Amino acid sequence: MTKRSFTTSNAPRPAGPYSQGIEANGFFYTAGFGPHDPDDGTYAETVTDQTRQVLRNIAAVLAERQLSLDDCVKVTVHLADLDDFAEFNVAYREAFCEPFPVRTTVGSQLAGFLVEIDVVAAIPDRSVCRSSTADVVNGAG
Repeated sequence: MTKRSFTTSNAPRPAGPYSQGIEANGFFYTAGFGPHDPDDGTYAETVTDQTRQVLRNIAAVLAERQLSLDDCVKVTVHLADLDDFAEFNVAYREAFCEPFPVRTTVGSQLAGFLVEIDVVAAIPDRSVCRSSTADVVNGAG
């Protein structure tokens, strides 16, 4: 098996010995990303705004492989408080189009922030819905 690593300065740098993204066997896997702004490391207070930033971080890594959120087939979400699910889901729905990726959402003890997400993307056939990723990367929505 051949693995290829992808890195971008448009997402937070790894805090340990791991890659931002890896391509292997026709799939692209991302690390778990938190809501940190890649420029200054700060993050918003609300789970909605944190989710939007997490998805921008993920979209930036996907873009390094010419992929988008539309290519995602699996999403794993960690919420510091499962009571934030409805608020999280507002931002999540803005970023993905149907057919939605499969998703697992779990409650996790996170390091001071509210949401962390990792994804698995299929390396294409290109999907039809493309507007959502551009909006996420550009901060709209």
